[in-house]
Formats: sequence, structure tokens, C-alpha cells
Amino acid sequence: MADRRRMERVNGLLREEIANLLSSQVNDPRLRGIITITQVRTATDLRSARVYVSVMGAEAVRQEALAGIQSSASYLRRELRSRVSLRHVPFLTFQLDDAMMEANRLMQLIDDLEVQEEPGDGAQPRAGRA
Repeated sequence: MADRRRMERVNGLLREEIANLLSSQVNDPRLRGIITITQVRTATDLRSARVYVSVMGAEAVRQEALAGIQSSASYLRRELRSRVSLRHVPFLTFQLDDAMMEANRLMQLIDDLEVQEEPGDGAQPRAGRA
């Protein structure tokens, strides 16, 4: 139980610090648009972490932003060493998180639905036989 809470704290700390570094320290022209670090999943030995990134925009913009983030992975790890007090700063791998895009698509589908009412013919419902 304590290990699980510790992992959640480490994941949250890494997510927050990576997001801060991406917004303030990484100046890659491929990182345009809205980029969000949605979650971090660290291995139990803290040697590696998978970072889920949500990028709003067309698929080409999303792939370009992912490539820009991946190219700065070693820089991010080096900067994390001075910002977090962990024995081992994990190696970072980045993956696009499609959850926000999927939620947006589902909301659009719901908005596009039209509730169709059956035209009333003025007839009264018939009483059933007892």
C-alpha cells in the first residue's frame, strides 16, 4: 500500500516537472499547439518511465510534436536530476495519449445526435383489458 502511494507521488512529481520543463525550457519549433502531459507510469524499479502526452491538432502536428519531445528526452532527464530528489531518474519514453481526442470525438457525436420525436396523432392510448 505504501509502495503504491509512493509510486503515485513519484509519477505526479515527474508529470509536473516534465510539464514545467517542456513549457519553459524546451524551445523546439515542433512543439506548437496545446501539449499536455496526461500521466506518467514509472516502473517499480524507477529505472524507466512512460510519459503519456496529449497534443491537440491534426495528426501531422501530433506526430511532429511527439518527435520534438522524444528528441529532448535526454535533456529532460538531465534537468530532472537537479529538480527531483530521487536516487535514480528514470529513462523517459514518450507516447501519444489519445484519450482526450477520443473524448472530444465522442462529445462531438453526442452533440450531433438529434432527438427525433414521433409525431403525435392525437389518439388517446387505449385502455387494456382486465
